Amino acid sequence: MSTETYALRTENLRKRFGSLEVARDVSITLPRGARHALIGPNGAGKTSLVNLITGQLPPDSGRVLLEGQDITRLNRAARVKAGLARTFQINQLFPALTPIEAITLAVTERKGTAGQFWRSLASHGDAIDEAWGILAQLRLTEVATRPTRVLAYGQQRLLEIGLALATRPKVLLLDEPAAGVPKGESAELFSVIAALPDDISVLFIEHDMSLVFKFAARIIVLVSGGVLLEAEPDVIRTDQRVRDVYLGQAHHG
Repeated sequence: MSTETYALRTENLRKRFGSLEVARDVSITLPRGARHALIGPNGAGKTSLVNLITGQLPPDSGRVLLEGQDITRLNRAARVKAGLARTFQINQLFPALTPIEAITLAVTERKGTAGQFWRSLASHGDAIDEAWGILAQLRLTEVATRPTRVLAYGQQRLLEIGLALATRPKVLLLDEPAAGVPKGESAELFSVIAALPDDISVLFIEHDMSLVFKFAARIIVLVSGGVLLEAEPDVIRTDQRVRDVYLGQAHHG
C-alpha cells in the first residue's frame, strides 16, 4: 500500500516486559479515512499497542509510520504535532472549564498562543471560531457554556475527543471511548465518531461488539500480543478462531 493511501502503519512492532511479550511482530495498516476497531480478550495487548504507536512506550524493535514518515523515535509531543492524537480509557478533563473554554484553550496550545489565553479570551477570535466548529461536529454546542462537571458522561467523552481534534490530527486513536457511558448514549457517541471528516482516520478499542460490528469497516483481532486476524465484520463474526478466543468470552462475560 503506497503512502498516498495509508494514514498509519506499524511494521513488526515488538515489546517485551521480562517474559511477557505484549507486542509480537504487530503489523497493521490504517487507510486514510478508515474507521477500524481493535479488539481482543483482556491482556491481549490492545492498550500496549496504542502506547507503542503514540510514544508512551518505546518498542524493542519495529517501526511506526504516519503517512510515510517514520515517527518511531519521536517523543509524544512531536507525534501529536505530526498528526497523531489519542484519548484514554478514563477521561482527562478540567471539570470547572466549559467545553468552549477547554477546546479554545487546546486550539491556542496548538497555535502557541496559550500563554495569553486567560488574559484576553476575546482576542482569540479565530481559536474560538475553530472551537465552535469542533463542538458542532461533536453535537455539543447546546452545552458549550456549561461547566464540564455537569455534563452527561457521554458528553464528557465527546469533549475529550474534541480536545484531541483541536490538535488537527490525521489519525485519532480512541481507547475505549464508550467506557462508563450508559448504553443509551454509547451508540450516539459512536455515530458522532463515524461522522468525523474523512481526512481523519480512526482506530478504536471497544469491548461492546454490537458497537464494533455496527461502526467498524474492518476489525483487527489481537491475542497474546499478536494479530490473530484482520478482516471485515462479517468475516470476524463467523471466524471460529475469533469465536473461541474472544467472542464467546465477550458474550458470556
